[in-house]
Amino acid sequence: MILYLHGFRSSPQSFKARLLAERLKAENRLAEYRCPQLPASPCEAMDMALHIVQGVPANQLALIGSSLGGYYATWLAERIGCRAALLNPAIKPLRDLEKHVGVSKVYHSDAHFEFKPEYLDELKTLAVHRITLPERYFLMAATGDEVLDWHEMVAHYPAAQQCVIEGSDHGISDFDRYVDSVIAFCDGQLGVLT
Repeated sequence: MILYLHGFRSSPQSFKARLLAERLKAENRLAEYRCPQLPASPCEAMDMALHIVQGVPANQLALIGSSLGGYYATWLAERIGCRAALLNPAIKPLRDLEKHVGVSKVYHSDAHFEFKPEYLDELKTLAVHRITLPERYFLMAATGDEVLDWHEMVAHYPAAQQCVIEGSDHGISDFDRYVDSVIAFCDGQLGVLT
């Protein structure tokens, strides 16, 4: 199973989530793919993710996390012991999301949600200060990320497989160039990343 965890204010309708679904569908593997709409509460989001992957052996599970979803995927990978591909992951979401407390609009719809002050405390409980088994991780960090600092990403995942993209942006708008490498990593094929 591949579980995609989207970022803050994002959804299963994001470019990367849809591209992954299209690519896996073309390979007759769409049944392996899950991409739920995550609740605003970090604890509820992790409860949902744990419920989805319940019973799936760690060696048959891969996570893909984008932005805040990368923060979540890191916590889940450490808890479960599975692989995780991280796409411009949030490293310090407490600092970055404090200014977003309140009602926000989801990027790909007209839906609104509330990010409550207590969610910052929930994020704190999910912090992974140091990863174990770096070979479980694949980091994709864009130097042109206008939202998060790619230097923090690289420093947080030492010894992990890393693909530092020169330029690009937070959404990795050129993700079609990298989607096959991400899927290959999820499939356990190491050393094929560009």
